[in-house]
Amino acid sequence: MVPSVRESVSSSHAHLVAEFHDVPEELLGDASRLGGVLVAAAGAAGLHTLGAPLVRTRAPHGVDAMLLLEGGHAALHTHPERSVILVDLLAPLRFDLVRAFDVLSRRLLPGEVRAERLLRGA
Repeated sequence: MVPSVRESVSSSHAHLVAEFHDVPEELLGDASRLGGVLVAAAGAAGLHTLGAPLVRTRAPHGVDAMLLLEGGHAALHTHPERSVILVDLLAPLRFDLVRAFDVLSRRLLPGEVRAERLLRGA
């Protein structure tokens, strides 16, 4: 699946937002694995991380993970009660966020994905 793109002449960043539906239950609460998925996705796109991911488990369940990148960020939020992971990727245009999206799609094992790629910084 290739996310849709709205073109802008003077954009500096790409912003990819996605919803991963019907994710297997065992992934939705695995904070360590989800942090690793963010690092792998950023690496696939050639993005430079500014440290380890910040990962927090929410009570009673769910995970929030954030990875600060040079010029952007990668974040995800799980909602086990709905079997959903929400993803937010922002990076300078010279990086290919579709590569990061592909890693996320392979590792999160969703049944359905909805995604959109927007251009920012116009």
